[in-house]
Amino acid sequence: MHLATRTKLFCGCEVQYDAPPNSRVCPVCLGMPGVLPVMNEKAVELAVRMALALGCTIPDLAKWDRKHYYYPDLPKNYQISEYDQPLGVGGFLEIPVGGGTKRIGITRVHLEEDAGKLMHDEGGGNSSVVDLNRTGTPLLEIVSEPDMNSPDEVRAYSTALRQLAVYLGVGHCHLQLGQMRFEPNISLRVGTGPDGKPRYTPITEIKNLNSFRSVERAVAFEIARHREEYEADPKGYTLENLGKQTRGWKDDQEVTFLQRSKEEAHDYRYFPEPDLVPVRPHEPRGDRASVAEVAKQEMPKLPSEQRQRLITECHLSEYDADVLTSDPEVSDFSYRECKGAKDPKTTANLIMTEGFRVVNEQKTPIKELFNPGEVAAVSDMVYGGKISRSVVPRIFDVIIKEHLPASDIVTREGLAQTSDAGELEAIVEKVIADNPGPAEDYRGGKEKALGRLIGEAMKASGGKANPKIVRDIIVRKLRG
Repeated sequence: MHLATRTKLFCGCEVQYDAPPNSRVCPVCLGMPGVLPVMNEKAVELAVRMALALGCTIPDLAKWDRKHYYYPDLPKNYQISEYDQPLGVGGFLEIPVGGGTKRIGITRVHLEEDAGKLMHDEGGGNSSVVDLNRTGTPLLEIVSEPDMNSPDEVRAYSTALRQLAVYLGVGHCHLQLGQMRFEPNISLRVGTGPDGKPRYTPITEIKNLNSFRSVERAVAFEIARHREEYEADPKGYTLENLGKQTRGWKDDQEVTFLQRSKEEAHDYRYFPEPDLVPVRPHEPRGDRASVAEVAKQEMPKLPSEQRQRLITECHLSEYDADVLTSDPEVSDFSYRECKGAKDPKTTANLIMTEGFRVVNEQKTPIKELFNPGEVAAVSDMVYGGKISRSVVPRIFDVIIKEHLPASDIVTREGLAQTSDAGELEAIVEKVIADNPGPAEDYRGGKEKALGRLIGEAMKASGGKANPKIVRDIIVRKLRG
């Protein structure tokens, strides 16, 4: 994933995704002779923060290495990365699986510079152009253990990893911009060999998947392909015969295709980067605390912790908790409002409907639209029957503009819920007379027609009618 830094990893070029091709480059990221890289300290801080959140061990020393390979989008013909001494080792990420959770092990977390971008002629030609704006962008690579056993689990892991990175402020992770890419490795266990050890199909790696849908479908396709080809030739479908493969994904056709044989570590001819000093995450930086210590101090509550608080303290469903913790801007706000309300479920519903509506309209984080307790106050009025759910949009709009107490808005705007049986009887009678079709449908046993009639009655009352009383009156009048 790309880290949320303003500039690149080893130079001062700005990281910008909509800039004209090759306009955010300099001699350093272009690999010109005689230039020297200078490490971006912010990138290291973000990488350590992510590693700590994943439960990784942060070593005393992490060193830079040169990873050699030739490709048109790599101007130096090597990539500065971390090989045998990365920033984080070990760790795990818990994902939701079948109503519970599953722990996916993390092998390592390392920092490296990204390559450029090749753009191929889609008009039938055979030419390609290279955009080097992305070259040198800080890239955090997270390598997981082979603990995932289905496409669903791979998607859940990918989703949880993105959510964690966004929560921590480590990366923006806009998939459509290529800020986060997934490269799953697939192999099937196919019994045991003569030595009694597990036997697997040859590993294939699918490169540069940039959507959760693509990840899930590409993995599903590869699983099916491995199984089909193994069953067709069990003896020949082996690592010794076929080797490891790197494959691409054609999203429009939903198939993978062979790109090349997969490289091994020795193919990259790693050696220590001579122009950069090692990183010492635990060492104080002059009068400042160490990178690791600052990362620990500034660590926010993780998504799993926020989710659990909403479930256990606010008694919300897992679904509601998942929705409300999908965005760090919403998570703390939701916990505060639900915790302070008489009925957290009502509050959660208002945030997920009207709260998200005003956020989309205003293009502003929800915590900047409402003062503490304002949504909870409206929720309490809905729960207590003082206002109907249908007038909440009007109340929210006024709160955002004027920040008046909800009770004052209800009084000023005349939005108090009407429960007067006589008044509602008259409204219902007119609705039935004006809507003979739905009325007959409901008499005939079509339950959906009742919702239509209730909606018409609510509209006729300006949203102030008590929907429960309206329902009871309609049922009594049409079915006795």
